[in-house]
Amino acid sequence: MADESVQHPSLIVPIGHVEPVPRRLRGTIGGRVVFDTRRALYVWEWRAYPQFCIPVEDMVDGVLTDDGHSEKRSPGPARRHTLRVGAEVREGAAWVWEEGAPERLHGTVRFEWEALDSWFEEDEPVYVHPRSPYTRVDALRSSSSVRVELDGTVLADAPHCVKLFETGLPTRYYLDRMHVDLTRLRPSDTVTSCPYKGTTSHYWSFDSDTGTHEGIAWAYDFPTVHANRIAGMVAFYNEHVDLHVDGRLLPRPSLRRG
Repeated sequence: MADESVQHPSLIVPIGHVEPVPRRLRGTIGGRVVFDTRRALYVWEWRAYPQFCIPVEDMVDGVLTDDGHSEKRSPGPARRHTLRVGAEVREGAAWVWEEGAPERLHGTVRFEWEALDSWFEEDEPVYVHPRSPYTRVDALRSSSSVRVELDGTVLADAPHCVKLFETGLPTRYYLDRMHVDLTRLRPSDTVTSCPYKGTTSHYWSFDSDTGTHEGIAWAYDFPTVHANRIAGMVAFYNEHVDLHVDGRLLPRPSLRRG
């Protein structure tokens, strides 16, 4: 339910665009390596982010079985396959590109993300979907003061923050916990993941005298290295709270959830 699952818009990369992935990629099922490649390709099936295409020759373990079903996808036609790795069977897990798709995709397979247990770029895990090379995440320390209010209650009042700038999303303001009134927030079981920031460690909701507001704040105790400055800090949805930055009330942005 968080910005962690938002699909980032892009005005740069056209649908069907193909380019090389300059990183080693591996995928696993049941602890076994399905593929290990330094020759993967990005393909944009939609503008939000690319998919990985893996040379069939770089499959380490596993067998692809033709499902006998072809489908026209954004870059071109592809044939659906089931993946078997030892005793594990993942039906409809893969698409092998056919004649009519961009020539560079011939001989490659595009796996459904959820069909694999884990994905790695070099030795770092990748969450949710491939990271777009055209999306930036910058976490910058800032002397801007931030006050968060909701239904007339002050939930946080911080003299400084870390501003997280993420392509296609509103700026998020991460606050030290000592400046957040956690006594007014109710812990939530919600967990979300983001390919750019990692997996959340905490979510909080707020019950006021006039209403219940679920999942309005979150924290990453162990974010990705790209966002390590937000570790342990708390951010609130600009969309759901009254956010004052340097004494100025910011307009609430439109919801940007995936």
